[in-house]
This record gives sequence, C-alpha cells and structure tokens, in this order.
Amino acid sequence: MPVGIKTPVNQIKLTNVSLVRMKKGKKRFEIACYKNKVLEWRSGVEKDLDNVLQIPNVFMNVSKGQVANSQELAKSFGADKSLDDIILDILNKGELQVGEKERNAQMERVHNEVIDIVAGKLVDPKTKRVYTTGMIEKALDQLQSQTAQAPSSGTATPTEDSGKKELPKWSGVATNKSAKSQALEAMKALIAHQPIPLARARMRLRITCPTSVLKQAVKAPKDKAADEDEEKKTPGTVKDRIISYVEQVESQDVVGDEWECMGFVEPGAFRALSEFISGQTKGRARAEVLDMAVMHED
Repeated sequence: MPVGIKTPVNQIKLTNVSLVRMKKGKKRFEIACYKNKVLEWRSGVEKDLDNVLQIPNVFMNVSKGQVANSQELAKSFGADKSLDDIILDILNKGELQVGEKERNAQMERVHNEVIDIVAGKLVDPKTKRVYTTGMIEKALDQLQSQTAQAPSSGTATPTEDSGKKELPKWSGVATNKSAKSQALEAMKALIAHQPIPLARARMRLRITCPTSVLKQAVKAPKDKAADEDEEKKTPGTVKDRIISYVEQVESQDVVGDEWECMGFVEPGAFRALSEFISGQTKGRARAEVLDMAVMHED
C-alpha cells in the first residue's frame, strides 16, 4: 500500500520573489513582492496592490517565514498605523533587494537607454548624419577604458595651466541614476574627447497653428501611465505643450489667426512633437523641417 506524503497545508512557497526591506530602530521588516512589480508600482504603471504583493503581510524574515507580530509593528511604526499602511510605507520607501541576475538586467536596460538617447542627439559635424548605436557604444567604451587607465590623483603639477578645466570623464552607466542624466554626462564626455567626430545637433523647425487651437486644453492621453510624467511636466494648453518640445525658441509671431514659431528641436523629440500635433490638433497644426541638423555647442 503506497504511503502518502504529508505536506503542511499552510505552507506557502515563495517563488520569483523580490524583497523590500525597511529598518526601524534595530529591527528589520520585509515584504515579499513579485519581481519587476515594485518599480512599476513606484512609477505609477501598476495600480493594483494585489499584483505587487505575494503575501499581504509584514515579515521579520521572509526566507524563514518569520511574520512580524502586531506588538513589534506597533512599537516600530506606531500604534495608529494599520497593517495596510505599514505595508504601503515599506513598499514606497523601503530598500528593494535586487539579485545579481536582476541587477545585470537592470544595468543592461539603463545602458541601452543611455546609448539610444545619445545616438539620437549627436551627429557627425561634417555629414550631419547620426551615428549607429553600435558606433556610439564603441566610442563610450573607449572613453571608459581611458578613464579606468587614467591616474587616480587629481592634483595638478606646477607646469600645468591652472586655469585649464578638467575634461568631462565617462566611467560607465550606473543603476542609481536616471538614464537621461547619464546620457547628458556621456554626451559631454564624447564632445570633449572626440573619439569620433561628434557634435550636438538640433533640427530647425517652423511650427504653425491656428490661435484658436493654441488656447485649447491638452486632451488626456489614452495611455495615462505612459504619459504621466509628461502631463505633470507640461500641463495646460496646446501651446504650452508645443513649446515644451522646443529646446530653443528663435521667434514667435501671430499673423491673422495663425501662430508661427521658429525654433530648434532635438532629433529625438521631433517624433513626439509630430505625434502630439497630429493627435491634438487633427492636422490643423504643422511642423515643417527647415534644417535637419543645426550644429551648436553647450
């Protein structure tokens, strides 16, 4: 007669888990979350808490299944806070524990995003053509190697020009900084060292739009999660949003019932501007390219 294997009915096996930890005094509290969901929750993409938490409870040690009792929680977080409040506090402010595999994947995502941003904003100053992401990546790798081989001491010798500024350096991407800020650092280093001929480029545009359309409020995007940051940054009218895409306004004028704006737009922003104009004005506004690549220095 076969012997049945008894398994504890209340045992919960945690798989594909990410931990978020928070230290209060000398005690450490943890919550068990699904991988990749914590960042989605913090960025506002994920709204359903049930999709984030593996177990709606607070632990002293998730791997050992040690649940924090009510006395410990009240002493550390305050007696007026409910369990749900404490979970949200840890989820929003706690330290996300990331494994090596996830850390490498995150590093790769940030790296690729930095390369894409840089490739969209730098061009060959002679041909005005953009470089491939592969060429930008090789140029940054070269700068990173130079930085790694450079002497660690930053002190100047008596023969050096004291008024000469130190050139920007590039030491590679990091996961604790935004891709946009790191892309700016990468561009400064590339332009300063010129491992390949590079210059910042902007497209020169003429934007025209009926004045009646300019005063209209911006319509809510279909994908609110995707455009949440953009909405916060540039609320208001259609004109407000159009101007937000223009890096430098050259001139503005109103002739009759039509508004005209001449200005410079980064190549990477042109598509977003065109899509916005198409969606918000139903073709009544236009963005005409006058020059594909106008050189300028920061």
